[in-house]
Amino acid sequence: MTGWETQLDAAVAFIKERDDFLVVSHVQPDGDAISSTVAVAWLLGKLGKSYALYNEGPIPERLFYLKNADSITTNASGIAGRAYRHVIAVDCADFSRVGNAQERFEDGYELLNIDHHPTNNGFGLVNLLRSDAAATAEILYELIERAGVPLDIDAATAIYTGMLTDTGGFRYSNTSPKVLAIASRLIDLGVDGPMLAEHLLERMTLQQMLVLQRALSRLTFSEDKRVAWLWVTPEDMTETGARNEDLEGIVNFPRNVEGVEVGILFKQNGEASVKVSLRSAGKVDVAAVSQHFGGGGHTRAAGCRVLATLGETIAQVTDAVGKALSEHDASQNA
Repeated sequence: MTGWETQLDAAVAFIKERDDFLVVSHVQPDGDAISSTVAVAWLLGKLGKSYALYNEGPIPERLFYLKNADSITTNASGIAGRAYRHVIAVDCADFSRVGNAQERFEDGYELLNIDHHPTNNGFGLVNLLRSDAAATAEILYELIERAGVPLDIDAATAIYTGMLTDTGGFRYSNTSPKVLAIASRLIDLGVDGPMLAEHLLERMTLQQMLVLQRALSRLTFSEDKRVAWLWVTPEDMTETGARNEDLEGIVNFPRNVEGVEVGILFKQNGEASVKVSLRSAGKVDVAAVSQHFGGGGHTRAAGCRVLATLGETIAQVTDAVGKALSEHDASQNA
């Protein structure tokens, strides 16, 4: 038995030997986080387990077609909620990413940690971690298969959604033969791939277009044109009516400029708080850059939160990225 099979068996045992679960994913959830949450809920339901779903929230409205997505409780209610002893965390690169969900964990809680981020340090009692998986949803496909539960269209749609969004429509370098094979099986089960691609990757809300327009007007390049960035202010969000989910994908615009190695989106949350999203063409490990600022993620896609002014954050992060590029160049010329 391989080490991965041992992990899968331990995760299945964690679920089958317990009941009354709280399922959580990372703050400001994306397609993989919500898809993974509802896929776990689906599996728990099939195994006759009771559960609750929670995220600091809010849940992107475009994902409400997923079964049970509307059952995820968010912080918007202002109700603390009861505590749980058994917790399943999905798609959280580190423990802090569960946000205020940890206020719902009982003392002595037991946690199953399911994730695909290489920066995950294994914070669970049981850890199901595979950094070469394209998405946490891909791991859940294997977990469901290992648990011996046949997929239906609801679970298949959730898993496909997570893989579709985290691979950029099966375009990113994490799109492995295995991912495409799983996607093929899910389509065989009835998943409408073209419809999901149109809904999740092509369509834009008016608010998303308006905030993108503002961000692009600020597009800035480093002197060598290999780093590009843009930023969004609280006023932009208020005046355009945009929500956090409307910012998804904007970071790809600076990254997609020919010759740019790293694209960055800075979202100012307050006078001294900025969320930073980074995308790399491959020469810079943006997960390492993000970890320097207390964040994490993947080699080519990562993020962090910096407690500084917008100007200070832009200077610090672009300087760190520039140094990482210089180090890469030096290693190539050595």
